Amino acid sequence: MAVRSLEEAEHNYTDVLAARTVQDFHSPFLNARVRRLAVGGSEVELCEPSGAGPVRAHLERFGEGLVFGGATVANLADFERQLVAQAVRFTRADQRLYLESADLHGLPLVVSAEPVSARARAPGPIEFLYELTMVLRSPWQDIAARYVSGLGLQTGHMVGISFPRFGYDGTLMLFDPDRLDRIELSEAHDPAFAMGRFSAKRGDALYMCYVQTDDLQDVIDRLGKKGARWTRRTDTPRERDGLWIHPSALNGVLMGVSRHSLAWQWSGRPDRVQALQEEAA
Repeated sequence: MAVRSLEEAEHNYTDVLAARTVQDFHSPFLNARVRRLAVGGSEVELCEPSGAGPVRAHLERFGEGLVFGGATVANLADFERQLVAQAVRFTRADQRLYLESADLHGLPLVVSAEPVSARARAPGPIEFLYELTMVLRSPWQDIAARYVSGLGLQTGHMVGISFPRFGYDGTLMLFDPDRLDRIELSEAHDPAFAMGRFSAKRGDALYMCYVQTDDLQDVIDRLGKKGARWTRRTDTPRERDGLWIHPSALNGVLMGVSRHSLAWQWSGRPDRVQALQEEAA
């Protein structure tokens, strides 16, 4: 995330998501101070520019918000060879690969090696981050084909999606059919919807991310305590399924939050959705 102040952004992510600081470092490639935070079993990085570079350029053009999406691979050297073979340019820096977004229809992706041991889940309501959402002006089928060839994703793990509520169609490109981790491709053209207005303005671009929680009420309470804006998922008397956190709460990042297992409902395995317990009368 490109931010103007590490300290101010850290407070927001701590207050809303119970994030914990893991590490501070300087990235010469980004020309930025970076603060890595644990959010559940995942990590996010807040990047404050030290001078000219990708982070400052993002701030000057778009303001605060998502500047890269992150993913890991089992073997980084093998993945490098995949990229070279498929003409996806990249820069080696910070012990990972920064992929050229122009070669991936606007997807700014940074890829690192999987940690030797699984990350312990940080305390708090968030389980993990599972989705990067690309909003598209181009046909989603063309971009999916490029991600299959360029990134080695598999067509057999794709799940078609259509959400009239938000005015888009597309696909989920799951990394593994038994996990939620994926890139969502959402083709949106209708200016009556926020995503359509975004694609008209930005073309094919990274739009938002999604996290899963096993304590949605804690997230709601945290947002209320901070006076932060959010949109509920349902019109039930009490929201129990999920919500969207307004970018003003998380330094320009639009973040979706779904309750434990609910995302399987539209991810090809509705049988994996765990029913909510009945609330006491």
